[in-house]
Amino acid sequence: MRTLTSLSRRLLPDGTLLRNRLLGALPVADYTRISKHLHMNTNVVGQPLHQDGARVTHVHFPNGGVFSVTNQMRDGQLVEVATVGREGMLGIGVFFGDRSGTGQTFQQVPNGPLASMAVGRFVKESATAGPFREIVALYAQANLLQIMQCTACNALHHVQERCCRWLLQTQDRVESDEFVLKQEFLAVMLGVHRPTVTQVMGRLQNAGLLSSRYGRIRVLNRRNLESASCECYDVIRGHFERLGL
Repeated sequence: MRTLTSLSRRLLPDGTLLRNRLLGALPVADYTRISKHLHMNTNVVGQPLHQDGARVTHVHFPNGGVFSVTNQMRDGQLVEVATVGREGMLGIGVFFGDRSGTGQTFQQVPNGPLASMAVGRFVKESATAGPFREIVALYAQANLLQIMQCTACNALHHVQERCCRWLLQTQDRVESDEFVLKQEFLAVMLGVHRPTVTQVMGRLQNAGLLSSRYGRIRVLNRRNLESASCECYDVIRGHFERLGL
């Protein structure tokens, strides 16, 4: 299996510096071919990219920001099952032949444009042996490991530990101490009601780990935030690092 290398200074079709690690790991010839079939979007926070039961028409390669892949229950409640940033793609189910959305996929934290590819082209490219297929398969493995760990995390770990894990993962993806994040979205990610999130964030602020105001969160003490997180932050990060993502 191919191991991803560091990003080269390539540009997306709109002239934006390429930061998506999957696209950035492609050999020059392969990226040149793939990039001809990408188009750029400016996604709106909370606007679904994939809907439960709806046919998936495009896959997406985040160039920044944080996106949530959720599972939708019969009563309409959403719970996050995977988090995706510039290390991955949205719509990985298409790689396995499933073109129907499950739950909703939407942006939680803005930080950069979104490169999209029509499903028909993606299927054709990923069905052909070569670097693109290898890289997508590598990410599919990492994504599965992430979902498995998050399932265990949601069942066994306290909401405050899980909140710390999510904030750390977000900080890693946006590469900044400060980012925009609404508490109602964080409640969806953690599978709790908003008052619970308010209580948790209050405790973290009182401990001096972060500040939260007007929908903006600033990490003040990264080391202590890591200490307050459950083991899953290190486990998930280890999976991605082992696979070169």
